[in-house]
Amino acid sequence: MIRALIPSYDPPGRTIGSTDDETTYEGLEVNIRSLTRGDGVVIGAAVLLFIASFLDLYSVDGAPDDADLPSAWASGPVVMGVVLAGIIGAALVVVSHGLSQLPKVAGLDLGQVGTAFTVFAAWSALGNVFDPLSAADYGSSSDTVSAGIGLILALVATLVMAAAAVATPLVPALQAGLVPAPKPPQPQPYGAQPPGGYGYPGAQPHQPGQQGQPGQQGQQPYGGQPQPGQPFGAQPQPQAQAPQPPAAEFSPFWFAVPVPRPLFAEDGSPTPIAELAPGTWYLAVEQRGPALVAQTQDGRRGVLQDTSGIQRG
Repeated sequence: MIRALIPSYDPPGRTIGSTDDETTYEGLEVNIRSLTRGDGVVIGAAVLLFIASFLDLYSVDGAPDDADLPSAWASGPVVMGVVLAGIIGAALVVVSHGLSQLPKVAGLDLGQVGTAFTVFAAWSALGNVFDPLSAADYGSSSDTVSAGIGLILALVATLVMAAAAVATPLVPALQAGLVPAPKPPQPQPYGAQPPGGYGYPGAQPHQPGQQGQPGQQGQQPYGGQPQPGQPFGAQPQPQAQAPQPPAAEFSPFWFAVPVPRPLFAEDGSPTPIAELAPGTWYLAVEQRGPALVAQTQDGRRGVLQDTSGIQRG
């Protein structure tokens, strides 16, 4: 279900622009490279919960080995309160981290709603483990009936799921990208630039200077030629120095952010227009002091105010 929502990843070398299809489905695309390690833990716990739902829900003392004991799907309260609540919560948490624009439910983000579902599922599983007869009528046989392997694994899965959903926004180790960001293709002109500085072409001012030195050395012999050649030999010298200030101008480059960061409108509006996700390459098109004007893969442009720790392609 989640995979059907995940589009193919467009490498940074492709032309960035907004097509009609992208505009039509904007806000519904999930980028798998924006998922974090915490999302991986949530997904793994959801898979374990789904497997546990098919195992024995109860354990009856003295029952034969071939006894047909019910699974979680035979108990409505366990299915609704533990299995479905946990899986739905995990799906909401994971999808919320992959959407560029987060829809809200009753004023809450999908991630917050999903976290609440996972906590509720863990609480319900804990209650069913303590009182396994709450979902079935075994009369006075409470001493012989206990939680089965399916219910115990469901409790473990929901506890891990809830812990990961709550801790991911708080623990930096869980905020790291689940899928490593790929390197930009080598033929890119921006990828060939020196790695010094995130947005400052640090080695570029030296390159024109190095090119200008041979030019100046080559002009000296012409400067020693007859007088008519001197004005022409003298004019290129200021022209050779003139490219130095433009050399310090900003050159676009690809970059990735270490953690999700908001992208604000260029008009200074305090409301973010998008969220830059880890594991995705974005194009920096302009520099404004310490901030960068970035362009997303769907063609939107905004100001990235926090540029600390970004990875330059």
